[in-house]
Amino acid sequence: MTIDLLPPWSEAKCIAWLQGHDDKTLFQTADAVRRQVFGEEVYIRGVIEFTNHCRNRCLYCGLRAPNRKVQRYRLSSAEILTVASRAVEFGIHTIVLQGGEDPAYRSEEIADLIETIRKKYGVAITLSLGEQSAATYRLWREAGADRYLLRMETWSQELYQRLRPGRQWQKRLECLQILHELNYEVGSGFMVGLPGESLADLANSIMGLTKLELDMIGIGPYLVHPETPLRYATNGSLELTLRTLALVRILNPLANMPSTSAMECARRGGRLRGLQVGMNVIMPSLTPENVKELYRIYPGKNAQSDSVEHSVAAVQQMITAAGYHWSDSIGMSPNWLRRNRKIITQSNHITQE
Repeated sequence: MTIDLLPPWSEAKCIAWLQGHDDKTLFQTADAVRRQVFGEEVYIRGVIEFTNHCRNRCLYCGLRAPNRKVQRYRLSSAEILTVASRAVEFGIHTIVLQGGEDPAYRSEEIADLIETIRKKYGVAITLSLGEQSAATYRLWREAGADRYLLRMETWSQELYQRLRPGRQWQKRLECLQILHELNYEVGSGFMVGLPGESLADLANSIMGLTKLELDMIGIGPYLVHPETPLRYATNGSLELTLRTLALVRILNPLANMPSTSAMECARRGGRLRGLQVGMNVIMPSLTPENVKELYRIYPGKNAQSDSVEHSVAAVQQMITAAGYHWSDSIGMSPNWLRRNRKIITQSNHITQE
């Protein structure tokens, strides 16, 4: 690793790399860091997008509540369980339950679903269900949920308030802190190229995210949705996103980081490039074909009407093309394991005393 890529970091140093100071060195270093921690394995998370209803009014999201052109859907518990069983058949051992913030699903109903999936299939369960109360997060953790994804979207509080009317940046950060206290594997992230975002804002997001010592980090380019107030904005740059991913990987060597579907929507082959600059997770959508295309948070999301079998096979081929190996491991976070080894060690020490 070159001395310029070693911490500590300053905003100016971060911006220099974001501007393309030396992409070859940056990308090679990120890949080397990833290989040192994770070897050549790529973990697979099967995503079930079980509802596209959402109470929020985020200016960038195609599922925002005021969008009347969305055909809304909700999957029943039985439908979700059917998809989970198919995931296991494909050798996928982590299920991601994702949806908009939909009040139609009671927290107890989600808890029952989590418990059933764990008992029947023995898979790891990740939730991506937005801001909830501490009691709800606790209920889901006790039911068997392992991980929780809650993206901050940006570290600029001014930009956040503008793009997420009615929501509070500090409240979202507090949710992440609660999830940490409940010992979830905690994930967050942000978009690259949001309208009004400067390189200084992006550098601040990189450094702010790193301070959280996350177990999972998801980053992708901002993609314009035509049915939002930002319809005349410009997509985030894939090149800038790749630099961001590489920097975040170097600063967060123990985090599981996906090469997201937004990368592929930004440019064909984008997810492959993500794997080549330090990412170690792929998250194919397992959402049923009859509703899959309706979960369109940005253009191109789930647009290809391939069967789940073909999607999983395509992901396997992409992983091989990137020079890595498909892994059927649940892929626990090295960061989480390190924290919990410390807890166990401290507990044993207390017992011995």
